[in-house]
Amino acid sequence: MENWDEIRTAYQVARLGTVSGAAEVLGVHHATVIRHIDALEGRLGVKLFQRHARGYTATEAGEDLLRVAQATDDQFSQLSGRIKGRGMDVSGDLVVTSVASLSQAFTPMLVAFQRQYPKVTVRYLTGDRLFRLEYGEAHVAIRAGTIPDQPDNVVQPMTSSCFGAYASHEYVAEYGLPQGPQDYSKHRFIGPDNEDSRAPFYVWLRENVPTEAIRFRCTDSEAVNAAVLSGAGIGFMGAAEAERHPDLVEVYPPRDEWAVPLWLVTHVDLHRTTKVQALLAFIKKRFNEDKQ
Repeated sequence: MENWDEIRTAYQVARLGTVSGAAEVLGVHHATVIRHIDALEGRLGVKLFQRHARGYTATEAGEDLLRVAQATDDQFSQLSGRIKGRGMDVSGDLVVTSVASLSQAFTPMLVAFQRQYPKVTVRYLTGDRLFRLEYGEAHVAIRAGTIPDQPDNVVQPMTSSCFGAYASHEYVAEYGLPQGPQDYSKHRFIGPDNEDSRAPFYVWLRENVPTEAIRFRCTDSEAVNAAVLSGAGIGFMGAAEAERHPDLVEVYPPRDEWAVPLWLVTHVDLHRTTKVQALLAFIKKRFNEDKQ
């Protein structure tokens, strides 16, 4: 497209709101930015920006251009991610994402993978945000819960994360252990801040424990673990994580209905690349070895 430089310039001005900001991002002189904007507005016959003392504000036409340019920029990012993943060598960036609660289990696995393939730079991104595989934001996603249903993704079952209910010795010394549902109202439980959480153990908690007995609420599993260890009450933890803390008391052992399935997810465009296949094979081999 012969006018792409002008459109890209206008996109950066609309995104950043200043000529100087756009010039810095694009690596050009601010006069070039102004010249591109003037030329594009002249060619389209419409004002794309309102000029004012604080910078540039997109007009309605400018907002339309911003949306189109953003979509184009996303497509270029997607293309870049695909191209970077097509090498035949297991090298370069390998971006893996999961929720933070899985980091204790998967970080050692990724370190071992990197020892086997030392030319790989691992980027392990954790958090609740769903990284967009279709835009090349990650090569492999490890997702928990219901089976992912995003289009164009390859989804493979991996394992299940087992959960039980635990409390600290300090808590048990003060409150004892519940002998059955009749005792739940006398205890303190740790639950999610999101009362609609679909985690199977939190569904059980809602159905069996009085709301007033859930006295400590958290937004993520790391905070729940810390609350359990600090004696805030009875909370759910992954069995593997609980084993790392021998001072914990097992209130209820892991149950099948509390297990959370884990999935390996890749985008169809990157699934067959050498380094993605190498990582998938490595993870599956590790889990098969653990089962034996």
